[in-house]
Formats: sequence, structure tokens, C-alpha cells
Amino acid sequence: MAAAGSRALTLLVGGTNGKGSCSAYLSAMLAADGYHVGTYTSPHLLRYHERIRIDGEEIDDAALLAAFAEVESARDGVALTYFEYGTLAALAAFAQAGCTARVLEVGLGGRLDAVNAVTPDGSLVVSVALDHVDWLGPDRESIGFEKAGIFRSNRPAVCADPEPPASLLAHAGAIGAQLMRMPEDFRAVVVDQTWRYESAHGVLEGLALPPLAGRVQLGNAAASLALLEACLGTQRLPQLARGLGQARLAGRFQVHQAAGVEWVLDVAHNPAAAAALAETLAALPPAARSRCIFGILETKDAAGVLAALTPCVDEWLLVPTDSARALAPAALSQALAQAGGGLASLWPDVASACRAAADEALPGERIVVAGSFHTVGPALEFLGLS
Repeated sequence: MAAAGSRALTLLVGGTNGKGSCSAYLSAMLAADGYHVGTYTSPHLLRYHERIRIDGEEIDDAALLAAFAEVESARDGVALTYFEYGTLAALAAFAQAGCTARVLEVGLGGRLDAVNAVTPDGSLVVSVALDHVDWLGPDRESIGFEKAGIFRSNRPAVCADPEPPASLLAHAGAIGAQLMRMPEDFRAVVVDQTWRYESAHGVLEGLALPPLAGRVQLGNAAASLALLEACLGTQRLPQLARGLGQARLAGRFQVHQAAGVEWVLDVAHNPAAAAALAETLAALPPAARSRCIFGILETKDAAGVLAALTPCVDEWLLVPTDSARALAPAALSQALAQAGGGLASLWPDVASACRAAADEALPGERIVVAGSFHTVGPALEFLGLS
């Protein structure tokens, strides 16, 4: 473990999907090994404080205000974006708290993201898929180059995407990053009701299945272990792995039972994430009927997300998200028709859709909430899970 007063172990986590899960795994494992862990993620579901966590707990008002005050004092009139200001505040909060490890989730892309101003001990790119194409480029090769920008020369660089773009591999090679790929250099192998982590340096047997649901989570957990193995050494893995089961993450295939009705809340907001959600839903025991409360931002591929989810949904409740960039329900209806259609109704907000779905659903039925952080957040509040 890092000694008090030494530079904090710093890990960057990027990728299109899976960043939040891997950040949760890394933070929980480092805590299990005795680190004092600061975790920075984005966006938030309900409260800004969710973005800055210290030892798993949201930052409190006093500490957040102290961090903002430090940034305000230091910036000396320099203009900062919302995300730049928040990133600096997180770093200030971690320094003020004496954190010995920092897990920093990239906000958008990687190469030009504010988080990338920090020099990491190791970096992880979880996945590369189409999202934010207006900023990152129109294809996986363009996006892969941007994601690879968080890698550093002669530092561990983990890629969990099983088919990484050539641009990512080329950049890692050009800068001399210590690249580890899945499944070539590490992998997860299911054994009955457990799994094992395998790498060139060792094997960990009898691991409990990840607490976050979905087949994709095995890869996320293995990638997180690979990054820690590369940064801290193989001998630390047994102690680190004990923390995997402590990982928690709201709004990622979060399941809640109410009056015999199963609620599934997931922030899937691009086609790849929606496909993973659909795969996980399909693996559940079938529901008598499935409704989906769906809202998404106008910058997203709404039709692509809806198309991925359509096989799992009997009825749609379309809502505007709680955002100025919300896609209007009428436009959502058009996107649904483009995606293949289905029975749908339009609602003025997430809460009213949740109330209607809850009133209509019978025991044995399922309600899915998906499409955006701005959709899942209010649904969590409606269910009293905030």
C-alpha cells in the first residue's frame, strides 16, 4: 500500500461502456488492500456529490465547498468548463482528504478529456463503440484513437475490448505503452458458480461471481484485476480480489422488487450498452409482461438503442429526460417506429410514467427504465432508492 504522504496511486478508466463498473471494482479492491481511495465518476444520477467519493462515500457539503474554494482561488480568472472545474475540485478533495489512491473515470473520449491532464500509473480502456460521434469521430477507428490517448509510455495499459480498433493498438505501440489485451493476456473463465482470473503471471481460482449483473461484468472484473496486477504485482491479487464483492453501482442493471413487480434500471444510452442490457434481460426468467420507461438525449442514437431493446419490451412509455437536451416524446415515437415499432404511450415526465407503469403492472411483470442517467435518476427517486 502507498505510504502516507507519498504520491497517490492513480488509475484512469476510459471506454464507451463499462467505465462506471470498472471504477467501482477498482475502488472496492483498492479499499480491500488498505488504500484510502478517492473515486471520480460522471455523470451523476441525482446529486453532484455522487461524482466524488472517498472510501465509497459521497463527498459531504463542507468538503465539496472546500474543494470548489481551492479551485476558485487557484484559477486566478482562468475560464474553466463545467467538467474541468469539477475535475479539479475532485483532485483537490482527494488531496485534502489524504487519499492514497485515485480512480478517475474519463468523461468523454480520453485524449482531450480534462481527466487526462493527470499522469496515471496505469490506464484501462474498457470498450470502444459508437457514441459521441460529433466529438470523437464517425467510426471505431477514430474513437479508438481518442480512447487510447489515456495510455502512457512505459506504463500499464489494459484494453478489455476483445476486438480493439487498429488505431488503439497502433497508438499503444507507438508510445511504448505496456499493453495487456483480453483475452490474449488475461481472461475470465466461468467454473460452475465461480470464476477464475487467468493471466501470464498467475491464476486466481474460486472467485465469487461479480456483484454487478450481466455477462459483460466478468470481463470488466477481469480487466480491473489485470490493471491492478500490472500496477501492484501478482502477489497482491488475492487480497485485492477480496474487494470485488463489495463493488456497488447504482443504475447499472439495478434490480428492485416492489409488490411482486420486478424493476430493472439501467443507464444504457448507446446501441452497444442497450445490446448488453437486452442480453442480460434475456437471461432472466421470463416476465409475464415487460414495460419500458424510456427517455434519451437528442444527441444519442435513439433508434439504435430502441432497436436493441425491442425484443425484450411489450410496451413502451416514452418520456422526456430531465435535461435541456432531452429528445421530445414525439421524436422518440418516430425513432421507435424507425426501430421496428411497438405499443407506446407518451408521458410528460419520468415520475408520471413510473406511477402509471406501477399502477398497471401485475405481480410477475417487469418494468425496465433505460436510455439515460436523466431517466434512471428520477426513477430511482420515485422508487425511494435515492
